Amino acid sequence: MGAGGREAADQHIQLPQPSVGPLRQVARRLLAATLVLAITVLLVYFGRDGYTDNHDDSVSFLDSFYYTTVTLSTTGYGDIAPVSDSARIVNILLITPLRVLFLIILVGTTLEVLTERTREQWRQARWRSALRDHTVIVGFGTKGRSATETLLSTGTAKERLVLVDPSHHVIKLAAEEGFAGVIGDATRNDVLARAEVQRAKQIVVAPQRDDTAVLVILTARQVNPRLRIIAAVREAENAPLLRQSGADAVITSSSAAGRLLGLSVLSPNASSVMQDLIQQGTGLSLRERPVTKAESGHSPRECQDLVVTVVRGHRLLDFDNPDADPLQLTDRVVVIHRSTPQPDTEGA
Repeated sequence: MGAGGREAADQHIQLPQPSVGPLRQVARRLLAATLVLAITVLLVYFGRDGYTDNHDDSVSFLDSFYYTTVTLSTTGYGDIAPVSDSARIVNILLITPLRVLFLIILVGTTLEVLTERTREQWRQARWRSALRDHTVIVGFGTKGRSATETLLSTGTAKERLVLVDPSHHVIKLAAEEGFAGVIGDATRNDVLARAEVQRAKQIVVAPQRDDTAVLVILTARQVNPRLRIIAAVREAENAPLLRQSGADAVITSSSAAGRLLGLSVLSPNASSVMQDLIQQGTGLSLRERPVTKAESGHSPRECQDLVVTVVRGHRLLDFDNPDADPLQLTDRVVVIHRSTPQPDTEGA
């Protein structure tokens, strides 16, 4: 991508930044300018005996205000001028610096507009250089937000997440919450490139439509062949298509919700347990972790956590599978454990 293309693409990346309202910024500048104006008026008025007025040879408070405005704005008509040594020293040491400060305040907004683009490009360049092995989440709707909250509750930092959504409003809200976001259609290579998918570890595909999910998966797999892809699909009949497109894991939202509904009818208590497992951060939670040295060589039943599945290479072994006993140090286990609240590190 050329320099011009990269510059245009940067306009569609929203990084989190401190939010200061434009009205507050303008109010601050107006207050500072008024303060400088008032100080200068008082300096001139209290030293009015050292000034001469070509009109009536006397300097009133109104004349002091008039002289201050034409002086700070560098207009300088010359009808009122300092004539005494003290008045000229005050102009040199105080009024001239105040004039410079006043001009800086007035042109501050213009300078900020001129430098904001350069500063934002520098921030984005630094962000890109530091971004590796992150998670990209395509679609920040109900499913995408739930996936994001689950990752955060398990200790993933916001800096390791990049959101992609076609809605400018959605990405703006996400940026206000502290997330980096990319505005655009994730079925396009250049949009995924802005999210640095080529250096990402995994991508969560959760758009509104199943056909969009297929195109996103194909595009993501083309950009990064080693990428782990987890996709959500509305209809179960489309799940095989997403797997054929390159998804490593496919979650069927409609059938999963239907099973929970049916389970709630047949066994309300079992349904409550399942919802507890799904809701990360409270009660019981599912977690995948490596086998510890103390657990190696023992049966899955002897683990402190309740083992659901043993992951050995690319195989998934039930806890009662003879091949899973004993556990090996290279194994991973999916366990049910009691969640503990994550410490709040945002203020650290």
